[in-house]
Amino acid sequence: MNEDNGQLRDQLGRLGFGGTGVGNLYRAISDKQAAATVEAAWDAGIRYFDTAPHYGLGLSERRIGEVLTRKPREDFILSTKVGRVLVPSPATRDSKDPEGFDVPAELRREWDPSEAGVRRSIEQSLERLGLDYIDIAYLHDPDVYSMEDAVKSALPALEKLRAEGLVRAIGVGTNTAGAALQCVEAASLDLLMLAGRFTMLEQPGSDGRPGEGLLDRCQELGTGVVSVGVYNSGILAKPELPSDAHYNYSQAPAEILDRARKLAAICKEHGVELPTAAIQFPFRHPAVVNVTVGASRPAQISESAERMSTEVPEKLWQDLQERGLIPA
Repeated sequence: MNEDNGQLRDQLGRLGFGGTGVGNLYRAISDKQAAATVEAAWDAGIRYFDTAPHYGLGLSERRIGEVLTRKPREDFILSTKVGRVLVPSPATRDSKDPEGFDVPAELRREWDPSEAGVRRSIEQSLERLGLDYIDIAYLHDPDVYSMEDAVKSALPALEKLRAEGLVRAIGVGTNTAGAALQCVEAASLDLLMLAGRFTMLEQPGSDGRPGEGLLDRCQELGTGVVSVGVYNSGILAKPELPSDAHYNYSQAPAEILDRARKLAAICKEHGVELPTAAIQFPFRHPAVVNVTVGASRPAQISESAERMSTEVPEKLWQDLQERGLIPA
């Protein structure tokens, strides 16, 4: 980790803004509401903003860029992702995007891990964002496409871009801990964006899950972890759990729901709401440098900022550990 990237990690702050919601994930929102949400993040003191071409087929990048171009460039950190290049798709322009974003499918995603593809992705993102440079480039979801391509082509391409000074830092964004560990070992990564795999309900290596030792290895290598998906698709997002709570994009199984209710009950004993504990939990490991959360309304990101600043007593964590609900 060079000095500049140590400074960059410090600039991330504890809480970041994730751009899925303003990319119309699951439901469309207006440009006005999206801009107000990004502005609310800024007003809450957030200075790290993450987006990707994947989010709304470029819509998230455009909306976040429209707000950030009005801010002093040296005052914020911006990350986007490579791996998926957007190309025109006339045949599907009258359809809706099939990957969960409420936008017309005028473009389609094309996996291109080559150096040329990585550079083209950065160039396209800069055009949509309206910015002169991005700070962090993550390889997005390599496990969905090809880990071999990631290791042999995309990660070396990112290392080259960093060496040339075209980006300040590089990393990988994935929701698979095993793939994350493979990438961390294969390249000199500044950051790892880990989605949904280090939460109060799930940790790498627990219950036989893949990626055992991932966070310890990141700490050894100086790779900072940005934790996202801390609510596990919603089950940890509310103080009181509904019976139809979602876990990892599906209805929560009974055993997960039962465990989440135990977590909520113990949090309540300590005067802490479950989502407040959930958003702060990743910092229990020293490799974690930031938690980034998405929002589609100003009130959501303001509430997340308030939860991040709420004091959580150490006794709560101790009780959860003693009852075997979170790791030591």
